[in-house]
Amino acid sequence: MKLANRGFLLAESLSRRLCFRHLLSAAVFLCILFFIMTSFITYDYKESTISSPREVSAREPPKSIRTPESKLKETTMSIQITHSNSCKTRCNPSGSEPLPKGIVRRTSDLEMRPLWGSPHSPKRKGNKKASKSLLAITVGINQKQLVDQIVKKFFSSDFVLMVFHYDGVVNEWRDLFWSDVALHVSAINQTKWWFAKRFLHPDVVSEYDYIFLWDEDLGVEHFNPKRYLSIIRREGLDISQPGLDSSRSLVHHQITTRQGKGDVHRRTYLSRGRRRCNENSTAPPCTGWVELMAPVFSRDAWRCAWHMIQNDLIHAWGLDMKLGYCAQDDRSKTIGVVDSEYIIHKGLPTLGGLADSRGPSGSSTDRERLAVRRRSYTEQDIFKRRWQKAATEDKCWTDPYPD
Repeated sequence: MKLANRGFLLAESLSRRLCFRHLLSAAVFLCILFFIMTSFITYDYKESTISSPREVSAREPPKSIRTPESKLKETTMSIQITHSNSCKTRCNPSGSEPLPKGIVRRTSDLEMRPLWGSPHSPKRKGNKKASKSLLAITVGINQKQLVDQIVKKFFSSDFVLMVFHYDGVVNEWRDLFWSDVALHVSAINQTKWWFAKRFLHPDVVSEYDYIFLWDEDLGVEHFNPKRYLSIIRREGLDISQPGLDSSRSLVHHQITTRQGKGDVHRRTYLSRGRRRCNENSTAPPCTGWVELMAPVFSRDAWRCAWHMIQNDLIHAWGLDMKLGYCAQDDRSKTIGVVDSEYIIHKGLPTLGGLADSRGPSGSSTDRERLAVRRRSYTEQDIFKRRWQKAATEDKCWTDPYPD
């Protein structure tokens, strides 16, 4: 009995050992398999990380393939962006933005057009645009004879004529042969600077090389417009005036007096009185200065001067001292008085001139002229203060002629 039990126990022990060995082998096999799988996954992760770190970290989708259609779309978008930017930087005149650029006309002229026939100006020989200049003169009927002599000179030199009537009388000029080809503007008791500010805008007179803005009380027996133009072109004068015959003219400043030698002078010499003028002088009225009874402006100088004319200061007193800022270069070089083509300044009393010695003393006309003269001095003070204020406040402006 005991022998049987021992055999049973021995068999059971042997069976357990075999089972343990099988379990151990399976465990070893699973460990080896786990190690191999772990190594494979780690290697694959590292490889993918090294080869495409941006895609793994950001989880970005792969780039799409660029087809011909996509390239065309990109090019079209680029052209549209460029077109949009160029259109934004295009400088259109204010108010013309809704219009196509080719239909916009920035400037005009004073040329009269026929009611029938071709709307285009007749073609000139050689298809070359002829040089033109403008005479704008302020007149009253009392000076009709003087004005007729002035205008005849300019009419024969192919000038465009513009006549400002300060007394409202227009029809009485119709008997003069040039009247129908001149442009007439009428406003009662207004000065030439009032007219000029409103009717000689730079974009309207941009066709003209020179603008003559003259008073009516000038004698022109010794003046030839064509020769005058030739001289100021040659001398490079942007702002000028004819010299005054001092023996027959009302002269306010010595620099305007005609000198005997040469065609042009640009400075004067004065050793008496409070103001001294010499070769070292750099400011008006010693140099770089003309008076306002017969100024002549180049196109560019007029564009600047027009902007300086104050809308409400119709006598423009004080403007003459600042015209040098509108010269296109050093005012002592580009402003001058033409001696060889000179005029006579008669100084007739029209709007605020000297009292008429032929009229009764103390008349209403004298009182009105005195009031006009007072207004002129007041305007001069106002203009001076405005200039000083503007020069002080404009931090971007540098004065080329500091005191």
